[in-house]
Amino acid sequence: MNPSYDEIQNANSLRGKDVRKTPLVYSPTFSNLTGSEVYLKAEFQQKTGSFKLRGAYYKISQLPHDGKKHGVVAASAGNHAQGVAFASSLEKIPCTIVMPKNASPSKVAATRGYGANVILEGINYEESSAKAKEISQKTGATMIHAFDDPQIIAAQGVIGLEILEDLPDVDEVYVPIGGGGLAAGVLIAIKEKNPKIKVVGVQSSSFPSMYESVKNGSLTSSGGERTIADGISVKVPGQTTFSIIKELIDEIVLVDDSDIIKAMFLLMERMKFVVEPAGVVGLAYLISAKPSPGKKVVPILTGGNVDMYLLGQIVDKGLATMGRLLKLSILLPDRPGAFKEIVDEISAANANIVEVVHDRLSSNINAGSAGVTLSLETQGKEQADKLIETLKKKNIQFRLLT
Repeated sequence: MNPSYDEIQNANSLRGKDVRKTPLVYSPTFSNLTGSEVYLKAEFQQKTGSFKLRGAYYKISQLPHDGKKHGVVAASAGNHAQGVAFASSLEKIPCTIVMPKNASPSKVAATRGYGANVILEGINYEESSAKAKEISQKTGATMIHAFDDPQIIAAQGVIGLEILEDLPDVDEVYVPIGGGGLAAGVLIAIKEKNPKIKVVGVQSSSFPSMYESVKNGSLTSSGGERTIADGISVKVPGQTTFSIIKELIDEIVLVDDSDIIKAMFLLMERMKFVVEPAGVVGLAYLISAKPSPGKKVVPILTGGNVDMYLLGQIVDKGLATMGRLLKLSILLPDRPGAFKEIVDEISAANANIVEVVHDRLSSNINAGSAGVTLSLETQGKEQADKLIETLKKKNIQFRLLT
């Protein structure tokens, strides 16, 4: 049974003090970049770092006494896990979370920190979910689905109410889609109030399951390629979420990892917002496609739980994408002063040497030669291109690594 608009309002009225109304932040930076008026829905500032708390809290708080007595169980790669664990701690009920073996260590630690019993099982959401269902059947614990549940959908839909409250004349809303719980709830909330508002779902091109399902008119398994957007890496969307989305969605679009990396980097540098890959896909699409000039648009930034190791890579790859980090492999004659000539050219170009790796021993380095890998910080693509051209004119042997 699909949730109603009235249930979304009920979830809003019963959310308690622990579920926050998150801010809607106008961004001159992204407005200039996209040609639209961009307002960022900062859901990554929600308690537990993600919108998932909304659904978990409402679902668990509404369980009958018998349902709470045996506790709850859920499967998740991270954000739903933390939401269920925290909501369970508020209700003081037992909680078991099944997470994939490759889940982010920081998300596993955070989930345990909220008091959950964490079991690592499977390599993806589907395998973890199968284990969670098995535990539910054996123990009587209530299964808290990550997205395909009317109460979960209703509580996520409160985000749509908040957007309309803060920006009644919004033209378009961009919603990340994995299993579809958030998009389904937001669609019901927004289309009930104003059907003319365009709602666009955004998926990773590596996991376009809802995109393919809507296109085919039936649930379709799709995806499996590697992506940094693990939070929306769902091969098969929910039956309930699909039935809502196929009827109400205006469009579903796809973005790839390079678009995601650029959006994450720009959010950190320009807005000081740390948002996880799955959380930035709406903004990533706006930056890459610039689809709505002059329109008031809201991309929902759904979560901020980023693995710290990944964050370091995002900074480096973001700098490289912007032409501000140049990595070169140079082959030099192994004699005094050879490297100084390179350094002089770099200095003249006003570039900064970040890292130097010197190699004489590798099998592809001839005797009498030395390999040097340089990481250089530049002011942008124009300066980087100028330095590359100068090195070519000097007949310096090099390979461009980024």
